[in-house]
Amino acid sequence: MAPRCWRWWHWSAWRRTRPPPAGSTPIFGGSDEVRDPANARALGKKRRRVQIRVKPGKLQLLPEAAEQGPQICVVGSGPAGFYTTQHLLKHHPRAHVDIYEKQLVPFGLVRFGVAPDHPEVKNVINTFTQTARSDRCAFRGNVVVGRDVAVSELQAAYHAVVLSYGAEDHQALEIPGEELPGVFSARAFVGWYNGLPENRELAPDLSCDTAVILGQGNVALDVARILLTPPGHLEKTDITEAALGVLRQSRVKTVWIVGRRGPLQVAFTIKELREMIQLPGTRPMLDPADFLGLQDRIKELPRQRKRLTELLLRTATEKPGAEEAARQASAARTWGLRFFRSPQQVLPSPNGRRVAGIRLAVTRLEGVGEAARAAPTGDTEDLPCGLVLSSVGYKSRPIDPNVPFDPKLGVIPNMEGRVLGVPGLYCSGWVKRGPTGVIATTMTDSFLTGQMLLQDLKAGLLPSGPRPGYAAIEALLSSRGVQPVSFSDWEKLDAEEVSRGKGAGKPREKLLDPQEMLRLLGR
Repeated sequence: MAPRCWRWWHWSAWRRTRPPPAGSTPIFGGSDEVRDPANARALGKKRRRVQIRVKPGKLQLLPEAAEQGPQICVVGSGPAGFYTTQHLLKHHPRAHVDIYEKQLVPFGLVRFGVAPDHPEVKNVINTFTQTARSDRCAFRGNVVVGRDVAVSELQAAYHAVVLSYGAEDHQALEIPGEELPGVFSARAFVGWYNGLPENRELAPDLSCDTAVILGQGNVALDVARILLTPPGHLEKTDITEAALGVLRQSRVKTVWIVGRRGPLQVAFTIKELREMIQLPGTRPMLDPADFLGLQDRIKELPRQRKRLTELLLRTATEKPGAEEAARQASAARTWGLRFFRSPQQVLPSPNGRRVAGIRLAVTRLEGVGEAARAAPTGDTEDLPCGLVLSSVGYKSRPIDPNVPFDPKLGVIPNMEGRVLGVPGLYCSGWVKRGPTGVIATTMTDSFLTGQMLLQDLKAGLLPSGPRPGYAAIEALLSSRGVQPVSFSDWEKLDAEEVSRGKGAGKPREKLLDPQEMLRLLGR
């Protein structure tokens, strides 16, 4: 997805703002003064100094609040939070947005969820950085909303609050043996190799021959690809050195990717599938019997599903060309898709100390197309393995007892981003619609929430008059011993990561320990 950038200006910067040269890309911030963090702060002070009121015969300075724009709070600094902020800043020239984040670092799943071998997807960080450097936006990291500050306290300090904190939990399998050593959520595994502080000590044992991944979405294929990619191909990515060390010692040779339904219901995209098929040193194992009868149904499928199914069908049934056949023959590792199988029980080793396999219920489809449901046939099969990774979905958690939450759907009840029954409270991203879609989906979703908020503001449905914004919250956090970090603090950490990675030829070596981060910031 191509990053989107916008340009805006305020009257106080008018004399220094020129239209960009023809053919250039607009940069969010409007001028070099605003794009530079230090200059942006100076410009903000200058703007506060020149607010005036006209009285007969004289000009009188006003306090900042008298000409204050709407103070808006966004909780979460992933794609949903940043895209919501972008929309608000673009469409309201005086809005100020504070972004609160529980981590010390911004960008959410772009940093902690996108696979290290997909650097192009992370380019959107450049756009988010331009937004964060605006003098009308401030990043407040290391603040856990719901613990360090209540949502009600944010509501009292701001004109509007937007909850964009994503899905920070995983769907449990809820089967016997799920607690055995060697069983992990794919979310935790992804967090481990991507440097999420809470997962840095996961230490998965990769000494087994076979791994099973439950689920057939993009995350499942990401995890399979990382397990099977030759470590040398990952050395120049931003994967953590700790994870890379474990992967270098891995003995995993076979990965099964298991789904409850059939080839027409897989949730991964053709891009992810193609990467798996072309993965160096591996060969695919697909059972042609799983694809019987699909050839006649392909022409009825929507275009994207049709292309995906055709690639699956060719891989399963067609004899590869001489070059591809030679590549596959020399492959030391294999991966396969197992369809019509639902996890029933994780099987323990004889001493009961770790996983030794998984019992799968054989299923059949009831219904047709993507809405078809898997029903058990009564048959089972046991699949030996030493590692089980559950990739059956992420889910959001309730953030505050006073915020409505639907535990069944895992979302905040809302209408187009307006939280039901709570005026002035909004939501965007996965906590609004559930953990589905890609970054572009979240962008559209977040723009809609921003649009609804601004409509309510224009209609007079939000509080009128000045609000203290961060000034009030800063006092609360200080009294509670919370040390927020700013975006300029993050840029110091960013520079340190880039410096540490340079010696190894990596784009960065991520900092994993929050305490080390705070020490580097002199806290």
